[in-house]
Amino acid sequence: MVKVKELPREEYIERGHAACGGCGATIAIRHALKALGDNTILTVPACCMSVIQGLYPRNGLSLPVLNTAFMTAAAAASGLAAGLKHLGKDKEITLMAWAGDGGTYDIGIQALSGAAERQTNFIYTCYNNAAYGNTGMQRSGATPYGSYSTTTPTGKRQHRKPMARIMAEHGIPYTGVISAAYPRLVYDTYKKAKDIVGTRFIEIHIPCPTGWRYETWKTVEMGKLAVESGAWIMWEMEGDEYRFLGRSKLIAEGKAKRKPLIDWIKPQGRFRFLRKDPEMMAEYERGIEREWEILKKLVGT
Repeated sequence: MVKVKELPREEYIERGHAACGGCGATIAIRHALKALGDNTILTVPACCMSVIQGLYPRNGLSLPVLNTAFMTAAAAASGLAAGLKHLGKDKEITLMAWAGDGGTYDIGIQALSGAAERQTNFIYTCYNNAAYGNTGMQRSGATPYGSYSTTTPTGKRQHRKPMARIMAEHGIPYTGVISAAYPRLVYDTYKKAKDIVGTRFIEIHIPCPTGWRYETWKTVEMGKLAVESGAWIMWEMEGDEYRFLGRSKLIAEGKAKRKPLIDWIKPQGRFRFLRKDPEMMAEYERGIEREWEILKKLVGT
């Protein structure tokens, strides 16, 4: 893993951007762009990042950004990829779509699936804060079971869609699932993805104090608790090989114990109904254990 002193000093997210206090997405994109460097073009659909980067004519990112409609991140990237290939610049410029979970799991899945089937040469990032954060925290396909949202006021009754596994099954060369709470892993993941040709899908768990209802200074702590409790599993698929990453790898190998799930749930206001209902709590835990078992079989542990 890259050492802190080895991280590039260049910054591509500018001062004065419009993120909420404690926003995990700014941690993630800061280190992703450090790995990708100057020759990068982004396409961003309607999502928190389209506000964070600033309203026209200002821009909180010091790289070219194409803002697109909610469902079109991958479609716009497909067009840009074709243009770069026609100009002979597809090998020197990195193309990345940066979309929220609503624009990925739900509204944008059709365009994304099509781009992956065609093996479009780009990185697709889903920064997952588990709801439609830009429009008031409505539930998305990424919202965990039992979580409050404005459209599930007593707790969601469906489990989170396994989006990264769905993308891996497209036969793409790289899929990565990481957390903004581990910035060096974010950097290493994008550094690896940059050198791979074809569709690369990266999903980043993004703690969100505004939507998850916790104190703004606890963002990194909340992200780590998700991983340490096993509620969020970090892994990658490169070629046909699945691997656990970071703390999740230590947990899977029995070298680290998982923290109690309640340590992750209790600080978050969005889980206030879940923690009061033993049946809902048991169902939430069942869904987490099912995901662990599936991934262990894929990894071969």
